[in-house]
Amino acid sequence: MRAKCLLCDRIDRLSDDDPFTKKLKNRPIHTYTCPDCYDRIEKRTKERRANGHYHVPHRQENNL
Repeated sequence: MRAKCLLCDRIDRLSDDDPFTKKLKNRPIHTYTCPDCYDRIEKRTKERRANGHYHVPHRQENNL
């Protein structure tokens, strides 16, 4: 299966037996990011978490 990266428009060939590929086929809401873009996002997220600049919007604690 061929998949296009959401961020950089790179087209990659994915194995048909991979569970992630099956998710992309069966659930169109899932999006694909190439390994380079995924690593870049992961690196920056870890940097923001380490600095305390990471904020998850609309997350509330239930006191029930």
